[in-house]
Amino acid sequence: MNEFELIARLTKSPPTNQNVVTGAGDDCAVLDFGLPDKWLLFKTDAIVEGVHFTQDTPAEQIGHKALARALSDIAAMAGTPTAALVTLALPHKFDVKFIEAIYDGMGALARKLGVAIVGGETTTNPERILISIALLGFVPRGKAVLRSGAKTGDAIFVTGELGGSLAGKHLEFEPRLAEARWLAENFSIHAMIDLSDGLAGDLRHILKASRVGADLLKPAIPVSRAAKLRARESSSAQSPFAAALADGEDFELLFTVAGADAVKLLDAWKKQFPKLRLSCIGKITTGEGVTIRDQTGARPLTAHGYVHFA
Repeated sequence: MNEFELIARLTKSPPTNQNVVTGAGDDCAVLDFGLPDKWLLFKTDAIVEGVHFTQDTPAEQIGHKALARALSDIAAMAGTPTAALVTLALPHKFDVKFIEAIYDGMGALARKLGVAIVGGETTTNPERILISIALLGFVPRGKAVLRSGAKTGDAIFVTGELGGSLAGKHLEFEPRLAEARWLAENFSIHAMIDLSDGLAGDLRHILKASRVGADLLKPAIPVSRAAKLRARESSSAQSPFAAALADGEDFELLFTVAGADAVKLLDAWKKQFPKLRLSCIGKITTGEGVTIRDQTGARPLTAHGYVHFA
């Protein structure tokens, strides 16, 4: 049983609390507590030594990544983060200075983005470090961008470049909070997700939630320089394009918008964020599944992203 099959079994009974706008199945839970202009966003995320970082990873980068992962999910809803709780699960023998440096890495990112770290929990975890973040944020009432709003004919966009994140980006990325809020404030964004498990996997989350399909244009998918360099340096590495589809931990935004708005959005983006690439990589279609298209024709996309327990 893989990660998503387990989640489906554990969440098969929907919440009955009237405050829940959106529960499991999106980047954050969306809650309504009667505030006149806001909904609450609630997110938790965890990183584990040996899975998300190694023993020789600099401590500050571990802390940065731990908080940034949860912040990226707030970005995917076009929200603004506000406060975090941190759970540290540590081996019996741990280096106090190393743990303090992890916390310093979290604190630096929190201060930069106006997030308050307001407490948490410490516990024992044999053999390895585990860090869990619980994060609160807000989004204007009725304006949370969900995975379920993609429509036939939408253009599919992705920010930045994809693949090769293990070269360093997975530890140093900046959550696309400002970019996501700008998108939501200036355009009708139909669906959005952050790319944590790879384009091939995360796009399918949007398609499943929206009950649509997708047609991707292979030459338009932005492959990172890191993925290309790794392929040149190692004969055993997967192709750069395969890395862009499946590596994961890119933490870019994948979103859809009406096809009629695509050119206008691209032009406005270039003026607003001239240093960050934005690519239109395909369109939303009827039916199910993903088709990949290049100069030789179209075929079903068989690649999948990263899946825990698979």
